[in-house]
Amino acid sequence: MKKIFIPLLAVLLLISCKKETATGKEVGNGIVANDTAAVKIGIPAGPVANTILTDEYVKHIGTLAYLWGWPMTNIHNRNVMFSKLPEPSYEGGIVPLSPPNQLCMLTDYIQSGEREVACPNQDVVYGFGITDFTKDAIVVQVPDFGDRFWVYQVCNQRTDGYAALGKMYGTKPGFYLLTGPKWNGKVPDGITAVFKCDTDLGVVIPRVFQTDDPADKKSIQPIVQKIVMYTLSQFDGKEKTKDWTKIPILPSPAKKGNEETKWVKPEVYFDELPAIMKEVPPMPGEEAIYGQIQSVLAAAAKDPKIKAILKQAAIDADQKLITPLFQFSNVGYPLKDNWTTQANGAQFGLDYLTRTACAKANIFVNKPIETKYFYQDKDVSGVRLQGNSKYTVTFAKGEVPPVKGFWSLTLYNQYHFFSPNSINRFSLGTKNKDLKYNTDGSLTLYVQNTPPSNDKLSNWLPSPKETFSLYIRCYWPEDRVVKDSWLPPAVIKG
Repeated sequence: MKKIFIPLLAVLLLISCKKETATGKEVGNGIVANDTAAVKIGIPAGPVANTILTDEYVKHIGTLAYLWGWPMTNIHNRNVMFSKLPEPSYEGGIVPLSPPNQLCMLTDYIQSGEREVACPNQDVVYGFGITDFTKDAIVVQVPDFGDRFWVYQVCNQRTDGYAALGKMYGTKPGFYLLTGPKWNGKVPDGITAVFKCDTDLGVVIPRVFQTDDPADKKSIQPIVQKIVMYTLSQFDGKEKTKDWTKIPILPSPAKKGNEETKWVKPEVYFDELPAIMKEVPPMPGEEAIYGQIQSVLAAAAKDPKIKAILKQAAIDADQKLITPLFQFSNVGYPLKDNWTTQANGAQFGLDYLTRTACAKANIFVNKPIETKYFYQDKDVSGVRLQGNSKYTVTFAKGEVPPVKGFWSLTLYNQYHFFSPNSINRFSLGTKNKDLKYNTDGSLTLYVQNTPPSNDKLSNWLPSPKETFSLYIRCYWPEDRVVKDSWLPPAVIKG
C-alpha cells in the first residue's frame, strides 16, 4: 500500500503546485496566493460526476484522506465534546475543559492522571480552549507577566499557528482579537491587535512558566486569574478576572485507559469528514486533493459498497499508517545519537505527514521560534529505552540547552504520559534550582527506575519498569537550537 500511496500523494501535490505556479504569485514556502488556472478555466479538480471508481482507487484516496484529515478531525471532535459543557471545569479535578470560546486555566502543573492531550509538561501552568468562529470573534486577554516566561499557542484547525502572542514576540499586555475566515465586523476601540484564523475551529493554549519553588507557585496565582477568553460581544474594554480555584470539578470518565482519549475513530471517520472539509477550506495548491476526496465522498453517499470500502480503508490506515507515527523514532527527521526532531511545528503547510505524526505522537506543538522539540526512544546503541536499565544524559560544560526561556528533559511512559513515581517528578530542567553540576562543569541527569545514591537524588528522573521515551523542550530557543547547530547529548546505558 505504501508504494502506491506515496506516489499518488506526490502526483496530486505536483498537479496542484504546477497549476499554482503557472498563474499565481508565490508568497513563501512554495505557496501561491491566488486561484489556480484549472479553477479559473473550469477544469474539475477531481473526477467528473458518475466516473467509474475502482475499488483500489477508492481505497487509496481513502488512505490519503485519512492521513490528510486526521488532525482536523481530532480538533473537530474535541469541539463536539466540549460544546456539551455548561462552563469551564476540571475533569477529575485535573484536566482543564471549557465550552468553545472560553478558557479553563490550571493553577499548578498538570497531574499524571491526564489523558486528553499526550505529552504534557510539568514546567508550565496550562490553559485550554477551543475557538469556534461560526459563533463570534474572540477576545484573548494578556495580563502583565513581568519577567516571567509565557506564550499563548493560537492555532487553526490544521494545528498551524496564526498569531504571535508571547514573551519572544515582545507582546504587550492588552486585549487581542481573534477572528474567523468569514468575519468582517468592526474592531472596537481598546483592541491591541487582530489575528485572523482561516478555519472555523481552532485552539488557544496558554503556557506560563513556573518553578518548583512554593513561593513561585503562590506568586503566579494573580497572573493566572487574569488569563481569560470570551466572545467579542462581551468585550467592554475592562480587564476581567477569574478565580480558577473555584470552578466545578467533574467526575473522571468511567473507563479511563492508559492511552490518549481516542479523538479520531476510523469506523465513523468518513461520516464526519464532509463537515470537516467545510470547516477547513483548501489552502492554495490543495484544490486537486479536495476534488479527489470529495468525488469519493459523493460516490459513497450513493453507493453502500464504496462507503464500505472507505470505512475499511480508514480502519486499515489507522492501524498501518497512523499508529506507527506514534513512535518518536518515526516523527520528523533523524539527528545524532538517535534523537529526532521537526523544524516546521505549527507551520506545517502542505506537509501532511509531519502534521499528522505530531498530532498522533504529541499534538499541539508550538512554532519553532517558540519551542524546539527533541524526541528520543532509544539509547546511543539504538536499543529501545527500558525501565530495567539505568541511563545517563550528560550535558557538557556550557552545553545545557541554549534558550532565552527555559528547557526541560521530560520522561513519558509507553503511552506518552507521565509515569507515577515515588517523588512525583516527571521532568528536570530550568525549573529545578537544586540540580548538581559535576566538578568539570558538566551536568549529568540519571534516568532509572530505582533511586541513585543520595548525592545524585536531585538529578534523578524516575523511569517506569516498562519502555519509555525522553523528550527535550527548548522554549524560546536560541538560533543555533532552531538550526540544529546545538544537539542533545547521547542517552548512555549504564
